[in-house]
Amino acid sequence: MKKRTNKGQALIEFVFILPIFLFMMLAMFDIGKIFYFKSELTNYLEDVISMYETQMSKKDIEKKIQGQDQKIDLVFEKDGKYTNIELTKDIEIITPGLNLIFENPYQIKVKRVVLS
Repeated sequence: MKKRTNKGQALIEFVFILPIFLFMMLAMFDIGKIFYFKSELTNYLEDVISMYETQMSKKDIEKKIQGQDQKIDLVFEKDGKYTNIELTKDIEIITPGLNLIFENPYQIKVKRVVLS
């Protein structure tokens, strides 16, 4: 009688689990990147509000918040005695399939309303 071995079973399980594991790892990386840049934009927005309150021009504020490798859009909208200040940044999603859930590039927005 031949003795049965289970040597191929682990390989088959590994082949089935590997794509799911890789997708989850890349998705965690992308979602972490989104949360990081949202936090970073919130910090920039607080700085922009401080600069706006000191009557700095929009052009000077844009120069201060632009980094070497990042593109941040700044929008001021006056609405009576209030001003809407909005920062927007596009993030590239690298996980295949995750761009079906999130648009690629994913747009992060933070917005505050201040008294003019």
